[in-house]
Amino acid sequence: MTRQPEGQDETRMTVTTEVRRVQIEAEARSQIQVLAEEIRRRRRERDLSLEALAALSGVSRSMISKIERGEAVPSTAVLSRLAEALGVTFSRLMAPATELEVLLIPASRQPVLRDEASGFLRRCLSPVLPGRGIDWVLNTLPPGATTGEFVAHRRGVSEYIFVLKGRLRATIGDRAVVVEEGDSLYFEADAGHAFTNLGTDACQYFLVIDATRLR
Repeated sequence: MTRQPEGQDETRMTVTTEVRRVQIEAEARSQIQVLAEEIRRRRRERDLSLEALAALSGVSRSMISKIERGEAVPSTAVLSRLAEALGVTFSRLMAPATELEVLLIPASRQPVLRDEASGFLRRCLSPVLPGRGIDWVLNTLPPGATTGEFVAHRRGVSEYIFVLKGRLRATIGDRAVVVEEGDSLYFEADAGHAFTNLGTDACQYFLVIDATRLR
């Protein structure tokens, strides 16, 4: 068996890494475009001007305009405010709706949003189906990072959490709960809420947002 020279192996690895980096950047640009189109479409469906959406969400008109043009990536806190103002959940802004009843979503097609400031990563696992009220998300928080506060949902929306890895502090209103690896948590989400990684490694947790009682 002929062994490739070390220089060729290193070159091949460098090229592969660069190709993957370009692919990731292209996927991120595509996700930003989907997000921009969904926010603009839903705003117009509700006959809201940029000024009206800004007033409802507490997000500035200029920031909403930049997001709709794909010129800015909103933080998770900003996106949660926009979603609540538009009467939808987070995931519904990250993917167009589908009518399929049996749907496989490959990892490469799952919408992912990364908060540049904190490194907080949200991966949407559930499809966006018309008339459904369930969002299933895999969240990853870097060591010591926090999500920032998510705006309160409408009364009737609840959330479920399962910690896959690490140690998470959940702050709901004025109450704080520490959720250990393997623990689950349920809460009514009509109060502001935030999550902090208390560990020295990344914390991964499933989040399910249940808005079915609003239908």
